Amino acid sequence: MAETSVGLEDIKNETIDLESKVLKFLGFMWNPLSWVMEIAAIMAIALANGGGKPPDWQDFIGIVALLLINSTISFIEENNAGNAAAALMAGLAPKTKVLRDGKWSEQEAAILVPGDIISIKLGDIVPADARLLEGDPLKIDQSALTGESLPVNKNAGDEVFSGSTVKQGELEAVVIATGVHTFFGKAAHLVDSTNNVGHFQQVLTAIGNFCICSIGVGMLIEIVVMYPIQQRRYRDGIDNLLVLLIGGIPIAMPTVLSVTMAIGSHRLSQQGAITKRMTAIEEMAGMDVLCSDKTGTLTLNKLTVDKSLVEVFTNDVDKDMVILLAARASRVENQDAIDACIVGMLGDPKEARAGITEVHFFPFNPVDKRTAMTYIEADGSWHRVSKGAPEQIIDLCNLRDDVKRRTHDIIANFADRGLRSLAVARQTVKEKNKDAQGEAWEFVGILPLFDPPRHDSVETIRRALNLGVNVKMITGDQLAIGKETGRRLGMGTNMYPSSALLGQNMGDTIDTIGVDELIEKADGFAGVFPGFMLLALIWKFDFSPFMVLIIAILNDGTIMTISKDR
Repeated sequence: MAETSVGLEDIKNETIDLESKVLKFLGFMWNPLSWVMEIAAIMAIALANGGGKPPDWQDFIGIVALLLINSTISFIEENNAGNAAAALMAGLAPKTKVLRDGKWSEQEAAILVPGDIISIKLGDIVPADARLLEGDPLKIDQSALTGESLPVNKNAGDEVFSGSTVKQGELEAVVIATGVHTFFGKAAHLVDSTNNVGHFQQVLTAIGNFCICSIGVGMLIEIVVMYPIQQRRYRDGIDNLLVLLIGGIPIAMPTVLSVTMAIGSHRLSQQGAITKRMTAIEEMAGMDVLCSDKTGTLTLNKLTVDKSLVEVFTNDVDKDMVILLAARASRVENQDAIDACIVGMLGDPKEARAGITEVHFFPFNPVDKRTAMTYIEADGSWHRVSKGAPEQIIDLCNLRDDVKRRTHDIIANFADRGLRSLAVARQTVKEKNKDAQGEAWEFVGILPLFDPPRHDSVETIRRALNLGVNVKMITGDQLAIGKETGRRLGMGTNMYPSSALLGQNMGDTIDTIGVDELIEKADGFAGVFPGFMLLALIWKFDFSPFMVLIIAILNDGTIMTISKDR
């Protein structure tokens, strides 16, 4: 009985899928140009009778053939692209551990409903919006949602959002929202629900409307002239009207356009791009402004140390030694983002423990805000090294006022440039005991952390500018970080907080200009989050017409694009 139910369900799904494909195929024949061609075909077979002559089968077959060729090409290309995209998304479909009927099992995230208990651990993509239950804190990477390069701590009772990634820890959570009702889903739905007609379709519609109007006027005049005035026979008049109808439309234009865009779609597919809708090729080619996400798109979404800006505070230590000491105060396994960044700066990760014996590792916690490791050198001497938040390390070392002022100046300078600071200190442990207090801490140096640009971002932006496309950065990160990234990419630092789009926090120098001019002149906006409705805000204001393409490349490789020609 169960097998019969499954079989009937499969047949039902296949029938629905077939019906949708038939409707999609017929949809390519539903536009003004196709209407004129369809009217001509009907006239050729239905009205072109009489006078001892058969229906005009030649014109009928030719017109129908062109309609079918055009629709077939468009249908095949978009169907193939849709299948490729579906296969890609199927491979990306997340699975999760869910508690059902008292048993844990791995299920597809699509079946989750509010109230389900799920288990998330290191490396998992959070499958739905959920509230954490009791347990140790998690570190969550929300860069796909907020643009933040560093993971954030989430404690029991906090919400975690669909699409974020677990970077540390394991915890159970109760699902509170799924699908379009999630934090990310609501933002995606705003994009998906826009039903704007593209530029390409507008051009075709304008041409079709012009053809319909001009042909309609011409046929009306010809009917009046041929029948009441010239008293022509019915069939001769119909033949003339058919000639006017067929000759008055660019009958091969849809086919030529479909073939041309199909070739373009094929060439894009060879470069790894999937075109789900062929008209998007023309729309992308006509864009004037490219608004790009920062984290993971223009940048690597991977912290690194700007070695040229490392500040050293000890005479017998160089920049490489500061990085090595910081690496010793980092985990070499089960790393968080900062540990991975520091150890990754070494030529070989094994250097972090080379020539020393680890005695004790003190992990990061939200109170101390630092890590530390006690180790033994090859000569038998005991040492301890620590890295962490600058203020914590400064207090640990009890610096003199002048040194403290210097450190604060450096940290402030880094912050102005959007760089995060990490301080390093060391001490000798003469007691040779991991629990010993040790000698006075020595402040070693400060490391600047940043999310570096992708290797091809600078060249891509340069080529876009040369093609007349203005590139703007859209990021959820802080304004200073956005400006520093823009400076490194050569795309300008004239950036503003997203609140400026609402007329707030625009600054004294630009209070006199409107939001429309601000959007055109800005190099980017910071503090933009899903649900901010940036698209609606940009399109709401009456600024000079240009096409805007919003492209957000998420960390899982998904691409969402939307455009509007004002």
